[in-house]
Amino acid sequence: MKFRVLAAALLALVTPSATLSVTAAAAAGPAGTASKALPVQIDGRTADRYPEGIAWDPTRQAFLIGSLATGRISVVGRDGVPHPFGVAPGVSTFGLHVDAVRNRVLVTYADIGNGERTSDATLYKQSGVAIYNLRTGRLERRVDLNTPRLNPAGGRHGVNDLAIDAVGNAYVTDPAADAIYRITPAGTASVLVRDERLRSDTIGANGIVWDPAGYLLTVRYDVGKLFRITRRGEMTEVGLTSALVGGDGLALARDGRLIAITNKLGAAGVERATVLSSRDNYRTAQVRSVEPWPVSGPTTAAVTPSGTYVLSGRIDVLIAGGWSDQFTVRRMRQG
Repeated sequence: MKFRVLAAALLALVTPSATLSVTAAAAAGPAGTASKALPVQIDGRTADRYPEGIAWDPTRQAFLIGSLATGRISVVGRDGVPHPFGVAPGVSTFGLHVDAVRNRVLVTYADIGNGERTSDATLYKQSGVAIYNLRTGRLERRVDLNTPRLNPAGGRHGVNDLAIDAVGNAYVTDPAADAIYRITPAGTASVLVRDERLRSDTIGANGIVWDPAGYLLTVRYDVGKLFRITRRGEMTEVGLTSALVGGDGLALARDGRLIAITNKLGAAGVERATVLSSRDNYRTAQVRSVEPWPVSGPTTAAVTPSGTYVLSGRIDVLIAGGWSDQFTVRRMRQG
């Protein structure tokens, strides 16, 4: 989630630290024995404050998280201690995706006014995807998504989340604009869809996932509409019984259920994890379960062998003008 806050709150100094407390009662989960499963909840502290995005790295058996404050990326295991992954690609980092098949990590970066290095030169202008070597953490490429070719009309831009299809194309949302971009495995960027239904005066298209059946699903944060987008950029609204207002991160479970994390960080949403399913390839979707979230400010989720984990990076504290170096990663009951 992206929010402009007072510069004084953003530039607060932090003493590097990495203390933690991990919930002790870690019952055996989907991974099998309790010794191999992740804890139910991981609480950590990081000098790279306010992580908004999270991804599961199967090669390290750990999470990757970003940072609104510094833009850096960290590796976090079951002990909650963050370790550096690679150089910061920009002012702030948001969505992360581990593409283990191609040995890479894709990270969205932008400046929406929440970073320590925000400036007039980058505010709502910096917008792109960084591609790292998964094994070494070396930055291999940056793909600029705010260029005259992609956005001839100019305006505000700041990408947020991304998804990857079976052949390695990445699809990227821009909540500050009305576009979803496609990046080929070779790094060539284009506009997949530009549609007024994605545009918002506040926060538009946010979380996005790729369904193996051959289409994308994305949620518009402010009004909670869910859209289905084909490979050719044909977009239709998914029929929902109730809107996903405050819809931030999306995750697709292995059985095809869609997990939507909603919050009230920038809209009149409810902090919870909603699980949906569909019988018609997400032309319509039905709510299967709703889990009120016990940790404030949830933003997105990552599917792991131990279940689906939701990140709360204390962005609510940031918006309120406070300061925090804490974060929580907690497992869903029904994920």
